[in-house]
Amino acid sequence: MTDELLIRATDISKTYKTLVDEVMVFDKTSVDIERGTAVAIIGESGRGKTTLLNILSGLDNPSEGSILFDNQRIDTMDERELAIFRNKNVGFIFQHHYLLQDFHALDNILLPLRIAGVRLDSARLKKVWDMLDTIGLKNRAYHFPDQLSGGERQRIAIARALANDPVVVFADEPTGSLDRRNAGAVEDLLWRLKLDFNKTFVIATHNPDIANKCDKVIELK
Repeated sequence: MTDELLIRATDISKTYKTLVDEVMVFDKTSVDIERGTAVAIIGESGRGKTTLLNILSGLDNPSEGSILFDNQRIDTMDERELAIFRNKNVGFIFQHHYLLQDFHALDNILLPLRIAGVRLDSARLKKVWDMLDTIGLKNRAYHFPDQLSGGERQRIAIARALANDPVVVFADEPTGSLDRRNAGAVEDLLWRLKLDFNKTFVIATHNPDIANKCDKVIELK
């Protein structure tokens, strides 16, 4: 854990327009996230956890306010610039794994690297195989998603999020679709990967076990 600021969101607001009115998700919210920390975003359903996560990660833009990521404004980027930024800097873990069914586990993990045009030389492939070993699924590399358990699919999704060596990993309810045993295994894996790879994690969660282990908790009310 360090005190080096990685993300600063200043006075951000988010409003969605409907056919009849406008819905404000949050208003003039400011958030600081330090490099190397684990940050939990908590709150009741509908309070804007996923919306805040999407804005901090560059998946969405605020209606007002600014987002500095490593001293770079991302809220003013166009879609192409944001896509390049996300691919280089951000890993995503969702509640559902979103693995491609026609790709085996290894190819799903390699997908962000292929999109980024990374040369898959022996050194890079060794890192991916080491990652498979770390998550305990080296022997499942050539299995397709429907041949894996729910917990195994989520572990592959976590490895995919880390494949391109992102600066920060955003996770949206990463254990929400798992039973208690698999959820516990995924939680343990997240903390191990954070320590082993010294990554910044920002996690939207209802899970108190995850929130209690984070360095900072942001509660939306």
